[in-house]
Amino acid sequence: MELTVAVDLPRAARCSMALGIRLGKATVSLIDSISWLYNATIPLGDLKPLVLREVVGNVFGLASALGGMRRRVWAWPVGIIGNALLFSVFLGAILSHGEAATLLGQAGRQIMFIAVSIWGWRQWHQSSRQRRPASVNAETRPSGTSAAEAASLVGQAVSTDRLRVGTPTGADAEHSTKPHGEAGVSPVWATARQRAVLVTLMVVGTIALTPLFRLLGSYEPVWADAWTFVGSLLATYGMARRWVEFWLIWVAVDVVGVPLLLSAGYYATAVMYIFYGVFTLTGFFVWRRVDRRRRLSH
Repeated sequence: MELTVAVDLPRAARCSMALGIRLGKATVSLIDSISWLYNATIPLGDLKPLVLREVVGNVFGLASALGGMRRRVWAWPVGIIGNALLFSVFLGAILSHGEAATLLGQAGRQIMFIAVSIWGWRQWHQSSRQRRPASVNAETRPSGTSAAEAASLVGQAVSTDRLRVGTPTGADAEHSTKPHGEAGVSPVWATARQRAVLVTLMVVGTIALTPLFRLLGSYEPVWADAWTFVGSLLATYGMARRWVEFWLIWVAVDVVGVPLLLSAGYYATAVMYIFYGVFTLTGFFVWRRVDRRRRLSH
């Protein structure tokens, strides 16, 4: 004989239980999706499989770059997501049980980019609240009119390997010397002494970090990984100082970084480096032309 007991729960309790079950299923589904994204790869025949996180991270980076060029505030959080994904990729064997190459310099760059992006996101958010009317969006507001804003635009460029540039390029750059402040900061050349310091720091920094990165298990040639990390720091500093030479530092990073990434099997990032390299050369000639016109106008 079976005994059945019917329990009549209050409506609120039944709703709470149903909601809890749905949330539980959603949580499990989210965990499964994250696990799939973390482990998924794209086969490339005889080549090393492409890590899906690397592809997605670079797509987020490119989207952030395009948004930043249009002065959209959403570019910052999108870039942070991309940097976080690439950080997990470049830790390689540390997070993938020896199946991928570890590039500590590349991972360290992502931390720097995330820090700059958080700071720049805050700067843009404050600037948009304090300076723009409700009818004016981030794309149309003037740039380069204060030290804080100019610095935030500099940070914007750094967070996606120099592509997401707040300072003017192309046709806009040709008008950067106009007095009404409609464009970005004015570029200048570093002095001979400053150039010597940059070169010295590049060499000494690479030599100093190479044994440390090797000790921590970074991929060979370790000096190339250290070179790209130190170069990224110096390029960031050079951009903050408005030095035209900072573009050339990025070129030096790309020349070493592309072969390193190809050797390590990070093909998606290598392709993006090549794309950024073309932009970098364009940016150098644009900034040089802007500086030349500024000198002639004086």
